[in-house]
Amino acid sequence: MPPEVSPTSGRPLEGVRVVELAHVAAGPFAGMLLADLGADVVKVEPPTGDQMRSWPPFARDADGTSFSHNFASVNRNKRSITADLKDPDQLAEVRTLVAAADVVVENYRPGVLDRLGLGYDEVAADHRGLVYASISGYGLTSPYVNDGAYDVVIQGMSGLMSVTGEPDGDPVKSGVPVGDFTAGLYAAYTIAATLPQVRASGASVRLDVPMLDCLLGISALQTSEYWGSGREPARLGTAHPRNAPYQGFSAADGDLTIAAGNDKLWAAVAEVVGLPHLVHDPRFVSQGDRVEHQRELAELLGEQLAQEKRSHWLTELRARGVPCGPVNTFGEALADPHVDATGLVGRVDVPIAGATPTVVFPVRISGQTPRLDRGAPALGAHREVVEEWIA
Repeated sequence: MPPEVSPTSGRPLEGVRVVELAHVAAGPFAGMLLADLGADVVKVEPPTGDQMRSWPPFARDADGTSFSHNFASVNRNKRSITADLKDPDQLAEVRTLVAAADVVVENYRPGVLDRLGLGYDEVAADHRGLVYASISGYGLTSPYVNDGAYDVVIQGMSGLMSVTGEPDGDPVKSGVPVGDFTAGLYAAYTIAATLPQVRASGASVRLDVPMLDCLLGISALQTSEYWGSGREPARLGTAHPRNAPYQGFSAADGDLTIAAGNDKLWAAVAEVVGLPHLVHDPRFVSQGDRVEHQRELAELLGEQLAQEKRSHWLTELRARGVPCGPVNTFGEALADPHVDATGLVGRVDVPIAGATPTVVFPVRISGQTPRLDRGAPALGAHREVVEEWIA
């Protein structure tokens, strides 16, 4: 057996310097992921701060000073400086930081940083090797390159909203801003993958990370369905286009999901709900039959499931190996024994709020604990980084 990594071993990105010229969600999330893996991430904010600092809910102290919990959720393990990029002296200072960095993460509208002298072509010209990641709505070569983009717009354009919601309902966006966070994930993943090559060659690389493309990238099942069948994927509520029963149901006291993805699991569900004869019903014999008649199937199962409490059904289904679970609120999800067992929630010091719960980096690295040495930074609290980096 290979030796375990010591808990004091360096984190994967320790020693990597990142300048984050980003705001709100996608760029800051990418920066936080890099920081969680050990990078020294310096967030450069305008004098008024990242606009997410003004998003509630807030922690407040006795004199009314506040700090945003939303901001804290995507900015831990970073340092903050402020700079007015229209001021020549402050702009020069930021360019000096970039020259000393290994990575830049930015999500300004394309062209803005070029006009300020912080665009890729200019800062990479004499650099020893820089990964410059630009996150935007549509990317640098799109006909929409100059259009603004927010998560809901990207969800709509990507096709995601066409398959989200009830069949006869209005368009529904995902409650989690998946356009922002998917782009942040792709950016951080590609930065980490590209860094060794850039460091070895000394040749800088620009990463163009379009939110729209990233959402289409994770829609592989839907795009392949369209290309393979010529049919548009449709809204199915919680149901599945190729499996049934595979959706949400309501019990007497709460909602649950059941995922019976094969004939054996379907037979177990039919037994549990007291309808074993349905296994031989011509409408439900095969997986294809069940998908074709899944509305009828859902109605039959729903009538039975509504007669008992959720815990009863979950106990019986799990005993037979049927994948199932409660439909939780976030409060219920965070209180689930799974969260405690996996160490998913830690505490980090946040200005004004003090020790505050946070969902830590969710991938466990053997021998290491999640990085929580810095909470989200107070605005402009780390002027010392300038001297450290340019020394």
